[in-house]
Amino acid sequence: MVPWAGRLANGRIPTSDGEVRLEPNLPPSAIHGLGFELPWDVLEGSPTEITMACDMRGRGWPFGGRARQTLRLSATGLDLELEVGQYLRPGPAGLGWHPWFARPRAGDMVVRLDARHVLVVDADLVPTGELRAVAGDEDLRSGPALGDRRLDHVYVGVKAPALVRWPDLELRLEFDESLNTVVVHTPAEGICVEPQTMWPNAPVLAARGVTGTGLRTLASGETLRVSERWSWRAA
Repeated sequence: MVPWAGRLANGRIPTSDGEVRLEPNLPPSAIHGLGFELPWDVLEGSPTEITMACDMRGRGWPFGGRARQTLRLSATGLDLELEVGQYLRPGPAGLGWHPWFARPRAGDMVVRLDARHVLVVDADLVPTGELRAVAGDEDLRSGPALGDRRLDHVYVGVKAPALVRWPDLELRLEFDESLNTVVVHTPAEGICVEPQTMWPNAPVLAARGVTGTGLRTLASGETLRVSERWSWRAA
């Protein structure tokens, strides 16, 4: 997810030069940035490593910028690095990953996440700026089996690692301290565990004076960079 993560309500980005309105791609929200919709140029590649870059454009995004990502694969792990910079004018920046994991054909899955709070969201799943303590089925600190619980929650103040376990495989997700917002989505067709640097709708919330959103404003010459490591073993 680059150059922003999660939902922007009505595509709104307040700036000192006036409000920017992006074209929604999941109305009424503009969601998950531009990078997943755009082609990436391969800069370097080998059987186990690839570096790609992508210019940030489209949906009315006026800030420019260029993203770069590197993936390194080993027998037991995957290292992911993502950055964005080269803005043409000061603008918001947020990064993250949105993997989809398949559910097992038989048995259940476990997700463990060290987080005590989630964001309060409205009917469009856009955060209001309020936090509340996790409760009931949304509390993943003990690593519960997912069962039939359906989550689409924004966990904040998350401490790495996150753990995803199938009946025969355990996946450990280590991530930078700046990736301390994690969305967990558990529809019937799969699950997502999404570390990101900013809250959804962070530009609007920060403009209202809400603190702790993780929003970065990049000036020309500045770069935002994050990394994550997946490692796996037989369960």
